[in-house]
Formats: sequence, structure tokens, C-alpha cells
Amino acid sequence: MTSAQQVQGSRIDRALVISAHPDDVDFGAAGTVATWTADGIEVAYCVCTSGEATGDPGTPREQVARLRENEQRAAAEVVGVSELHFLGHPDGRLTPSMELRRDLSRVIRTFRPDRVLTWSPEFNWDHVVTSHPDHRAAGEAAFAAVYPDARNPHAHPELLAEGLEPWTVRELWLADGPLERRNHAVDITDTMAAKMAALRSHKSQTGAADGLEEGMRTFLADAAARHGLPPGRLAETFQIVHTG
Repeated sequence: MTSAQQVQGSRIDRALVISAHPDDVDFGAAGTVATWTADGIEVAYCVCTSGEATGDPGTPREQVARLRENEQRAAAEVVGVSELHFLGHPDGRLTPSMELRRDLSRVIRTFRPDRVLTWSPEFNWDHVVTSHPDHRAAGEAAFAAVYPDARNPHAHPELLAEGLEPWTVRELWLADGPLERRNHAVDITDTMAAKMAALRSHKSQTGAADGLEEGMRTFLADAAARHGLPPGRLAETFQIVHTG
């Protein structure tokens, strides 16, 4: 059993990534996802919005949403993910509402993951530009869906009526939280090429990003060094929370 399949003594067979927008996972965790799928973990993505609040204002929002969903599907394929759920909540106006918690609980009860990776509901004060309100809202709602909603038979009774039984997620991984809370580093040196290919699949977002790979390598090398990895290694870092 590899370290990706077992972090704290519990075998991991399925992992769900919950993000606010298409491309969030590829900036924050695609290298990690690639290590998981290479180790035989089944991974699914759940994207709360379709990223429609971007691009040329004259382009119909439905067209932008379709484009960004297709870009995310292409990026997911690069790292071995084929199951994607787009919830269709409004981009730029995401809140940790009961409706979002219900929708996330539905996906959790359907996919039944051992591990959920999502964004921290806290500010990353060292790199505040990544602490988008949608990111934090997705993280707060995902946290509530993991605990207590998805495991609680009394939460969202309509899910029971749909035949979706409660499910307990054992591990919660939080991306992009305060640096001092991050307690786990994943060495992605060997999956960096896959991460960059996934990022480049988001042509509407990264097509004009000069120096993208150089900047990512600097950022990930710094993260690896903070967690004691040897020089030359690259890492994505997370706060792991065990939910009992």
C-alpha cells in the first residue's frame, strides 16, 4: 500500500475533490490527484460553479460555462479523472447555503469517498489573492457536508427519499489555508508535467499566462523546502483533518 492510499492508517479507495470553479483543482492539487490515480485511487471532481463569471462580457454566460466545463473535463482526463459533477451554482456569488450543503451531501452519498479534498474556509494571509470568496464558501459548505450532513440521516431528508444513505468521510484535506495549519506535503515532482498539462487545458484562463510553469515551479519548490523535502523537489501542501 502506498502513502497516497494510506496517510494515517486508513486505506483510501475513493477521493472526491470539491472546488468552486473549473481550474481550481489544477492550480491547487492536480499534481496530488495524479499521484492518487497512479496509485489506484478512484477520484471524482465536484465543481460548485461553471466559472461563467469570466471572459468577454459580450459572450453569453451559457457559452462561457460550457467552455469552462469542457476545459475541466479535458484537464481531469490528463490526471486520470473521468467522473465530474457540475452543480451550477452562480459563479462569483457562491455562499455556503443549505442548498449547496445539500447538493454536496448528495454527491458524497452517491460517490461515497473515503477522502474529500476541498479549499480551506480560512484566509491564506500569505497569498491572499487565492482566498477568493467562492473558494472559502465552497470549503465551508464542503466541511459542513462532510461533517455533519452527509453522515447524518436527519440532514436533508430528501436525500433519503432519493435512496441515498448516510456516508461518513474519514479524511478531509484542505488546500490553500494558512501556512501554519498545513501539516502534510505531497511530493509532486514526478507528476509536475501532468499538472502543467492539466493547467494548459484551461486555455481560456491560462492561454496568455507567460511564465506560468516557471512561477508554479518556484511556488512548489518553496512549499517543498518548508516541509523538509530535498532540494529540487516540488510539493503541494494541505491541512489534513480527521473527522472521526
